[in-house]
Amino acid sequence: MKPIKEIASWQSFFGLEKKKTLCEDCSKRFVRADIKEEGDVLDSVHSLYEYDDAMRDWLHQYKFLQDVALAQVFADELRRSFSNNETIVPIPMHPERARLRTFSHVETLLDEAKRPYIQLLEKTNTGVMGEKSKQERLEMENLFELVPGAVVHPITYRLVDDIYTTGTTLRHAATVLKQAGAARVEAVTLIRSIQK
Repeated sequence: MKPIKEIASWQSFFGLEKKKTLCEDCSKRFVRADIKEEGDVLDSVHSLYEYDDAMRDWLHQYKFLQDVALAQVFADELRRSFSNNETIVPIPMHPERARLRTFSHVETLLDEAKRPYIQLLEKTNTGVMGEKSKQERLEMENLFELVPGAVVHPITYRLVDDIYTTGTTLRHAATVLKQAGAARVEAVTLIRSIQK
């Protein structure tokens, strides 16, 4: 990583210019995917970036080495992937995993993107999806339940997660929301991993 060179402007003088979080060379390392699919229980999913070496490094540094400041890197792109009136539901972590990690990576991405969200789901097991094979993921029992007292309206909900691999996590979450009365469940993920 190199220091970011900034050129003085009238916006920077008055504190109106947004600080860059990545230099131009580093930002070019991330490959835009813009994969959009329609499905069954998960009505549609939009993934913004490919899961390549650059994204693997970023995700590891952000999620596992707890470099929370890296949530700023994709804040603008994530913000632009939503309309202003969407009901956003982040994919939650199990409370035990959240305590160990010290922050919720998906909620932090949404906070940096300045997108309001509601927490309707609770994760019911501590299993880590990244440690499971494709077959193990597909065979998992439902991963979520509604937060006690949560009310699901007959509207469209937009799930948000960091990475889409097999889609199991998102389909399980969509199933819970639809069984509770959601009219439609869509999703946005920052990253799309294509498993071979």
